[in-house]
Amino acid sequence: MNKKTLKITFLGTGTSQGVPVIGCTHEVCLSEDLKDKRLRSSILIEWGDLKYVIDCGPDFRQQMIRAQVSRLNGILFTHFHADHTAGLDDTRPFTQRYGKLPIYGKKEVIDNLIKRFDYIFETRNKYYGAPDLGINVIDNESFKLNDLEITPIEVEHGKLKILGFRILNFAYITDAKKISSLEKKKLENLDILVVNALRKEQHPTHFNLQESLNLIKEVKPKKSYLTHISHRLGFHTVVSQILPKNVFLAYDGLEVVM
Repeated sequence: MNKKTLKITFLGTGTSQGVPVIGCTHEVCLSEDLKDKRLRSSILIEWGDLKYVIDCGPDFRQQMIRAQVSRLNGILFTHFHADHTAGLDDTRPFTQRYGKLPIYGKKEVIDNLIKRFDYIFETRNKYYGAPDLGINVIDNESFKLNDLEITPIEVEHGKLKILGFRILNFAYITDAKKISSLEKKKLENLDILVVNALRKEQHPTHFNLQESLNLIKEVKPKKSYLTHISHRLGFHTVVSQILPKNVFLAYDGLEVVM
């Protein structure tokens, strides 16, 4: 039997407004380098024949077309902010072809989605053509997606407690500003850590570059990728030159196989 591999595709690596920002004349927003063009943050996880997405932002349709994804097994949500959830209606093609699509999120995430997308979750007079989604409420305890174990990692996004996820020796964290010592233990012995690095300056609800590098130095993954990046971090080529040798800027379309 062939050993399964875990494949990660970065569907988007930008912050809430994406890069370029609408109407912005910052030099990074005007860059012609494709690695400086960032859709909202999300990743595709492939494990054998299984395909899961973490977060479903407003660029979801474009990301699915670009990555040539024709079938999904589920969506995991880190939190309910629009840049991570606003693409929910675009799950329609998956559910029309293959039936109910499981979604996984904390209770407050599910409650928020039901409020904002009430027509999707209506049971009596469901709107024709609305996605058919299966609700799975998760918390800060491990669970399985078929034979793949998922370990949530609770991080603080300002005052909001949200989830990252560890899958085998891979971990994905976005929108973090603080991580407790207890949760950091879940980041031990990683082959790859993906973590947000918004910009160089301090921010009240996101790691800046130095805070991300501090976390990486502390938990010592073999390799790290930075995501949820704003134009204020700088040009991809320039920032890449100042990073430690085992730390890389992720970019849209980057594929990593473990």
